Amino acid sequence: MIIVEILLGLIAAAGVFLLGYWVRKQRVSHQIGAAEDKAEKILHEARSKEKDLLLKAQDKALKIIEESKEEERKRREELNGLQIRLEQRESSFSKRLLELQEKQQELYDRVNKVEEAKEKIRQIRDEQLEKLKTIAEMSKEEAREVLFKNVEADAKEDLAVRMGKAERENDEAVDEKAKELIASSMQRIVSTYTPEISTTNVDLPNDEMKGRVIGREGRNIKVIEQLAGVEIIVDDTPNTIVISAFSPIRRHVAKRALDALIKDGRIHPTKIEEAIDKAKKELALDIKKAGEEAIYELGIAGFDPKLVNILGRLKYRTSYGQNALRHSVEVAILSGLLAEELGADVPLAKKAGLLHDIGKAVDHEVQGTHPEIGRDIAKKFNLPEEVIAPIETHHDDHPRGLISVIVKVADAISASRPGVRSDTYERYLQRLEELESLTNSFEGVEKSYALQAGREVRVFVNAEKIDDLAMQNLAREIAKKIEAELKYPGEIKVNVIRENRVIEYAR
Repeated sequence: MIIVEILLGLIAAAGVFLLGYWVRKQRVSHQIGAAEDKAEKILHEARSKEKDLLLKAQDKALKIIEESKEEERKRREELNGLQIRLEQRESSFSKRLLELQEKQQELYDRVNKVEEAKEKIRQIRDEQLEKLKTIAEMSKEEAREVLFKNVEADAKEDLAVRMGKAERENDEAVDEKAKELIASSMQRIVSTYTPEISTTNVDLPNDEMKGRVIGREGRNIKVIEQLAGVEIIVDDTPNTIVISAFSPIRRHVAKRALDALIKDGRIHPTKIEEAIDKAKKELALDIKKAGEEAIYELGIAGFDPKLVNILGRLKYRTSYGQNALRHSVEVAILSGLLAEELGADVPLAKKAGLLHDIGKAVDHEVQGTHPEIGRDIAKKFNLPEEVIAPIETHHDDHPRGLISVIVKVADAISASRPGVRSDTYERYLQRLEELESLTNSFEGVEKSYALQAGREVRVFVNAEKIDDLAMQNLAREIAKKIEAELKYPGEIKVNVIRENRVIEYAR
């Protein structure tokens, strides 16, 4: 029994062992399968990533290739363009060289013909000399005199024809060369043109500000118009008032002052006076800056600062609607280009071109034509005669020197461009200036301003010299003189203003 139990125990133990071995084997097999699945999954992911990387690398390579091809195409286009330009230049140079060779050959032919003619004349002279010696038994000097007279008589008509032909050919060549120089100079300058107008708009933040600008019973507008010499037009246009005056300086002073007053918000007569005084000082600085920018743009130096200030005043001067400063700069550039082509002094030509209309900067203050005023200004600042002569003669038919001719031509080119000048506009401004000059000529008048396109003139008189009765007589005399001396459409309102101001300071 014991042995049987032992055997059963061994059998049971062996069974348990075998069962445990089988369970462990199954577990290990399951783990191995899971590991293999995981390895297979990792391998699959690695292959997918490898494929993605290969695709990205291929895309990048294709992109690089396309960029390289595009860059190569652009370079080929640039090279083709350069090659075409070089071929064009080479063709142009070859053409010019051929023309020069043809002209040179033509000159050689002419020289040969002249030499042949000389040789023929010498032969004829020798033959006639021998005949004269043989027949008339003349001396050598007598025979020479007779020979020269005969040759001169025979060749006189032929020489006249040849000289006329040469002169015509020379005139045609000179005309063609002049046209080439002018066309070349005009093509090398690019200049914009903006016509001058006689009104300026001032933007307002709102319509309520329009009422503040007008002031109680219009007192603010009256002060602005009196001090600045402009006309303020207030209409139904929203958020806008218009400044009207034929003088650009007056319009800019009024606009600067109004902009400052609107920004400050306090608008009353005292503030208006301060703003206009400040605007005049700022405008003086702007005039100086304009003159400095003009000489800097042209690259010239050596001007007196006072002369630069006078030059800057041309920014606020027009000639037939064309801005005088821009016209002067354009004439200076054209003068420099023409001087360069003709072998003249380029800096002198630029200076003369820039200053040719300098007299217009002060012609409303100084009597005389603007060439005469400009000449006097140039002499005052000790400018060379090569600059003074073009200033004085740029409107004359007989300019003095090559620089004067260059400046005259450049001035004509600048002024003759289509649309650059307006004769009607200039006559309109001239009529307003004549109206102001006429009223200023009366004794006791301090200043006067033409307003409403010349339909009204406001005359401010000295209250100490003109009383109320004299003011009425003055208005009547001004009206009569305007009727007698000026031509104008419609009627002109003469508005004479007399006021007293008493100023005291409380300290």
